[in-house]
Amino acid sequence: MAEVRDAKDFGKVAVLMGGWSAEREISLKSGHAALAALTRRGVNAHGVDAGRNVLQVLAGGGFDRVFIAWHGRGGEDGELQGALDLMRLPYTGSGVLASALGMDKWRSKMVWQAAGLPVPDFELLTEQSDFAAVEQRLGLPLFVKPVNEGSSIGVSKVSAAGGTRVAHAVAAQYDSLVLAERFVGGGEYTVAILGERALPAVRIVPATDFYDYEAKYFRDDTRYLCPCGLPEAQEQHMQQLALRAFTVLGCRGWGRVDFLVDSSGNPFVLEVNTVPGMTDHSLVPMAAQVAGIEFDALVWRILEGTLGG
Repeated sequence: MAEVRDAKDFGKVAVLMGGWSAEREISLKSGHAALAALTRRGVNAHGVDAGRNVLQVLAGGGFDRVFIAWHGRGGEDGELQGALDLMRLPYTGSGVLASALGMDKWRSKMVWQAAGLPVPDFELLTEQSDFAAVEQRLGLPLFVKPVNEGSSIGVSKVSAAGGTRVAHAVAAQYDSLVLAERFVGGGEYTVAILGERALPAVRIVPATDFYDYEAKYFRDDTRYLCPCGLPEAQEQHMQQLALRAFTVLGCRGWGRVDFLVDSSGNPFVLEVNTVPGMTDHSLVPMAAQVAGIEFDALVWRILEGTLGG
């Protein structure tokens, strides 16, 4: 990652946010936070609330690079990254393939399995699925989630027999691909990646039944522990798994890898976020602060990744 000392070296920066995914509201929060940080550091940064004319806006804006704060479909799934590659506009974060795989919870799990990484047992659901048999194979409780959504949108925890059919119907409102996943109940953790470095792990302790959309962004009773409380060797193992999971998908720049831990302390890779949140409730800024990197410096370092080196 190149080291930039003069804000002028970045040129004119578009902070791309908003979009049309189900995560639009959170994307606007992330984008405005990143924009404010860059502005405080003297960067010539401009917020772009992306609509369907986003490519025309970028092409006509005289921008030198793009800070992507657009979560979810359109901005995080490789679609935008491919367009920016064609425009030869450098951008933050992962490229086309890694972004597409990272957004796809089903295919990313298959890639990780093939690479020998531990993932929770899972099964793809359709309307024709034998839901009772799925509950028998995966056990209860289990989670049902849309394959290509983030921020826990459309996710249900199924605790009673017969509930998977209803949970599938909820998730199918957001995506034609729906995943059932074995419950792993020993704790939820996340590891942020910055460049080639894994930051301190964060343990997530929701006050709700699970870490849902409200708990992530709007509740103040979700507890975040950083330091996470794991023994040093166990945390280092999780950080190494995070870097491996990140690298196997071809991710670059920055991101976040989420984990579940079972009752014996074994970690399982859950998913990767290639455009993580940058709100006041977000986990990458929290881990960075514990590592001695303040928010404005974090945003600056993410943008440095657009200069290569």
